[in-house]
Amino acid sequence: MLLNPTQRQKLDGGNDRAFYDVPRFVTHVDAGFIDRLTNLYRERLTSNTRIFDMMSSWVSHLPDEMQFEYVQGHGLNEAELAKNPRFDSYFIQNLNQDLKLPLEDASFDAVLNTVSVQYLQYPEAIFAEIYRILKPNGIAIFSFSNRMFYNKAIAAWRDGSESDRVELVKGYFKSVPGFTEPEAIVHVSQVPDIFRLIGAGGGDPFYAVTARKGG
Repeated sequence: MLLNPTQRQKLDGGNDRAFYDVPRFVTHVDAGFIDRLTNLYRERLTSNTRIFDMMSSWVSHLPDEMQFEYVQGHGLNEAELAKNPRFDSYFIQNLNQDLKLPLEDASFDAVLNTVSVQYLQYPEAIFAEIYRILKPNGIAIFSFSNRMFYNKAIAAWRDGSESDRVELVKGYFKSVPGFTEPEAIVHVSQVPDIFRLIGAGGGDPFYAVTARKGG
């Protein structure tokens, strides 16, 4: 397995459903990050295709001008998911307890995950599920920054540097035979860390790791 039991641990081992019970109508990242993510979707997604937006909330950051055949949402807070205008439907599922997605094989052209990958305790199993539900040549895009609910992120994420986390997500893809070589997209301001920590310019760092289902 890619992670050992210690690396999967969270500081808060309580039920994730309870943690996310109260809706948070915020974006968790700044406008610069969102603009880069939307542009990445604009470049890599295709209109009139089927999208699975996993571990999502009330906004998906999809380009306004792009229309899709079907957008399936998933998350842990019903109030947030119900407010997302891009979803054709959604379901609630704790992926750290139930590792099997209730979705058909080869049924989506793209799987998206925004600033949530750090909370997966069994990423190898979940990435295998992503591979299963993707169509041949379907794309998966995982984006993240340096923000997190620290007590809910797994130890492997908390203890690593930002570059370590990029390699970790690459490793999640590589743990599933059949994904193409994962590609990292990085945009980090050159503002010194001490100034970023106090919010003095620079903006949120942007990281995305993407790969396609071979075939």
